[in-house]
Amino acid sequence: MFKYGVNTFIWTENFSEKDVSLIERAKALGFDAIDIGIMDPDSFPTKQVKDKLKEVGIEAITLTPMSVNSANMIHTDPKIRENGVKFLKKLVDISVEIGATILCGEIYAAAGYLTGKPRTKEEWKWSVEGMREVALYAKSKGNLILGQECVNRFETHFLNTGEDTMKYCKDVGVDNVKVHLDSYHMMREETNFTKAVEVCGKKYLGYVHTCENTRGIPGTGLVPWKEFFTALKKIGYEAPLSIEAFDPSFTKINRITATWRYYTKTGEELAVQGLRNLKAIEKSL
Repeated sequence: MFKYGVNTFIWTENFSEKDVSLIERAKALGFDAIDIGIMDPDSFPTKQVKDKLKEVGIEAITLTPMSVNSANMIHTDPKIRENGVKFLKKLVDISVEIGATILCGEIYAAAGYLTGKPRTKEEWKWSVEGMREVALYAKSKGNLILGQECVNRFETHFLNTGEDTMKYCKDVGVDNVKVHLDSYHMMREETNFTKAVEVCGKKYLGYVHTCENTRGIPGTGLVPWKEFFTALKKIGYEAPLSIEAFDPSFTKINRITATWRYYTKTGEELAVQGLRNLKAIEKSL
């Protein structure tokens, strides 16, 4: 049986002290894990989250989009690249402190950063070197996976496919650096869901987001869920499958994700229906 998670972006864009109760809410809704979106590490309620996670008994994952102008490991400005490394180390500290198992997202570069040109060898070198420093730092602190989320070409020119991301992980060369697949992005960039999973294999596939092709309710669109789940089971995938969605009222994230439509009245409703659908699909295999 798969473990299923939910991202806090279904409720809030900026996770703060007032949102700590969402941890308990995720558990009550039947989720095995909570994927906590961290927009501002400096204001993140680390102690409260740590205490609540321990009280509730639910697996935690952390996710962050880095800022284009201030923390970006492929920026031409070396100070901004250095800030990217510092930013991720801060996220590592928070993740280890609260007991998270995975830190993920577009952490190899800033979310939404586009140069208008294909990826360069310099950008690859900068990001690989920066991620290697962060990965070694994470290993010195605990057992934390760094999930590199390959996303669609409209959000990054850097990593778009699972195979390319696996090559990036190999170049970083630290075993806690893994691929993070997201079915929403896979619909735009992969030619075959099975091959995308198999090319990563259990060794390199660290995390999965289960999102519909429209970012609507999982199980209601074009994602080939049976094929995807069969491939994941075949390689022995063990981490959570987490539902991620964004409210159209968000301001920062939606500039990147272009989320403008409501598919349900609330993000929670989307997640609950999606969880029900995904469990039914898994049961039918």
